[in-house]
Amino acid sequence: MTFLSVCDLCVRYGRVEALSGVSLSLREGEIVTVLGANGAGKSTLLRAVLGATPSQSGSMIFNGQDVTKLAAHERIARGIVLVPEGRRIAISLTIEENLLLGAHLRRDMVQIKKEIEGIYERFPNLGSRRNLLASCLSGGEQQMLAIGRAMLARPKVMMLDEPSLGLSPLFVTKVFDLIKELNRDGLSVLLVEQNAGKALAVAHSATVLELGRVMMSGDPQTLAADPRLQEAYLGEAST
Repeated sequence: MTFLSVCDLCVRYGRVEALSGVSLSLREGEIVTVLGANGAGKSTLLRAVLGATPSQSGSMIFNGQDVTKLAAHERIARGIVLVPEGRRIAISLTIEENLLLGAHLRRDMVQIKKEIEGIYERFPNLGSRRNLLASCLSGGEQQMLAIGRAMLARPKVMMLDEPSLGLSPLFVTKVFDLIKELNRDGLSVLLVEQNAGKALAVAHSATVLELGRVMMSGDPQTLAADPRLQEAYLGEAST
């Protein structure tokens, strides 16, 4: 069953067409990865799905309902949540205050506190410094905090924009292990990622954007074997 369906999405910035007729679908419990070079429209796609960037045309069905005209906060309330590129942690706030930002649409404080404790159990480095400013965290720890913050919004679909960007190899592995773990727990994931090899390895399906258009889509293993994808994103020369 299709959980999230994006159909013929078009987004313009002035006269520049950032997305042109982009369509993709995500089934419940799947990881779908979106690949593409810088400027391909990947971040614009996620922001348009969230409703943070307006689309000029196209439609979006989520969990059986048309959400095309809903504002971003309404889509978040329904379970579409974005972990943005660069993490966007509030470094002047404590770790716990950052987590609470993810629950700003909720009022069930007792349950929120339980879920925060669960996040601290999952990420002990955050729990041991919960009352310290988020500026004390490394880039990898900030990424874990950003994912924890998103979890408190109770996502049904978590969108991650370049979660491994700027991280050490150790934390890249941790991030992808976490994505797989969350997916095993039932979370659907829409993943934009520069590390094509790792992204294709965890995905159930993949879409490749080029200059705002879908260049190819389908089974990750089939795409990984495509000479065009190997040359452009996997660091292998086509033969």
